[in-house]
Amino acid sequence: MTVYIDNHTFHYETENLVRLFFPDEKIIIEKEIPENTVPPYIYTSMNINDGNAHIYVRVNTEGFDEADVKEIALSDKDFEKTAERTMAVCLYKLLCKLTGTTKPWGILTGVRPIKLFRRLSDKNGKEYAESYFRDKLLVSDEKIRLSAWTEENERKILALSKPMSVSLYISIPFCPSRCSYCSFISQTADRAKKLIAPYFELLCRELECTAEIVRDKKLILESVYIGGGTPTTLSAEQLYILIKTVRDNFDMSGCREFTVEAGRPDTIDEEKLKAISEGRADRISINPQTLNDSVLEVIGRKHTSKQIYDTFALARKMGFAHINTDLIAGLPTDTAESFSATLDGIFSLAPESITVHTLALKRSSRLTLQGHSIGGDSGAAAAKMLELCSERLPKAGYEPYYLYRQSRIEGGLENTGWSKKGFEGIYNVFVMDETHTVIGCGAGAVTKLKNPYGSDLTRIFNYKYPYEYISGFEEILRRKEQVRTFYNELS
Repeated sequence: MTVYIDNHTFHYETENLVRLFFPDEKIIIEKEIPENTVPPYIYTSMNINDGNAHIYVRVNTEGFDEADVKEIALSDKDFEKTAERTMAVCLYKLLCKLTGTTKPWGILTGVRPIKLFRRLSDKNGKEYAESYFRDKLLVSDEKIRLSAWTEENERKILALSKPMSVSLYISIPFCPSRCSYCSFISQTADRAKKLIAPYFELLCRELECTAEIVRDKKLILESVYIGGGTPTTLSAEQLYILIKTVRDNFDMSGCREFTVEAGRPDTIDEEKLKAISEGRADRISINPQTLNDSVLEVIGRKHTSKQIYDTFALARKMGFAHINTDLIAGLPTDTAESFSATLDGIFSLAPESITVHTLALKRSSRLTLQGHSIGGDSGAAAAKMLELCSERLPKAGYEPYYLYRQSRIEGGLENTGWSKKGFEGIYNVFVMDETHTVIGCGAGAVTKLKNPYGSDLTRIFNYKYPYEYISGFEEILRRKEQVRTFYNELS
């Protein structure tokens, strides 16, 4: 689909809105429309005349050619925002008419809708935020209720953060195999076997150097998250050493949560769980994605649903009191009925928290390369699965505590973290809200330095791949010194 941007700067919002309706098409942005252009195309323009801005949107495809025009006074106090939103509404309504569909989040395309809801609430109250979402952004009533409930629970967690608070993310970019929907940079453990030992050694060094900066600047460590990839591709000994490295070098007296994403049950055994337990990590994730064996096979998982039940039982036997589990709505061949059966199984395991993701496919995932598309019937199926979650999870004692969205996500939907009272994953809230600095260690990790007295973010990137991380390690340590410089300048 070609999108023409004429005399306005709303390129980003326009492109993302079109992608909501055409997630599998390549979106081409052009500045000038040829005189004899042929459909399909979308044309957007803004022209100033007589003190008004004239917004014009045309959608021209085979069998559909309609346009909309709106005027905005240049004297509007929020002219740029109003003009951008007005153009988005015009485009959205035409695309809804073209496709015969609506999107539950309306014209909202951002990753963090709850952050926007909170900002509107803080400014003019909750009722104003709800009406703005409904009337200005065209968000559905269901998603408005979800936003309000999530924001209320998030707010309590955000109050825990202090100006000098930080969280720590540790990347283990290895997996036993690559799931068909995955586009992360993690590498299969078999192929990268020779890299794991040197990578692990350098990661511990990076943690030691990072801890020295954190101590020097008197930062308060609020949460730790070891993720990936699949951290339990490491051996039990490596897991123990990794957690011990964190505890030996960082001041843990203010740490409220220590998570290890144990991940796939085919990588978890008693020795590894013992290493995590002895390291006093207090929250683990066991992530089946589905309890449907045929779906597990389709997505390339090398384990069965029975292994998931067995792993949960083992973790409980070893005393883990906070287990999170991840599910994915919209997986290939899954149905609302089989997803509901998965919920039945998950409720029987009674995890303290459940994160419900919606399938999101990047262009590099195997499913995309094999021709799997999102939207249409699969989007409707994913929406039904999320409806089941909204109906059934509260009845089972779970409440939403964080929410985010992704590009090319099935049905334009969302990912939501649900938990029982007192078992919210606070790292998830801090990182999604961009509440405070998150320091990343390991391959692919990004440090986000947050000005505690403003909204500015400064990013420091580690090299993506393990071999780059190993060969460029000294440069990574040099970049880490930017953390010290950042806080020096603040003081």
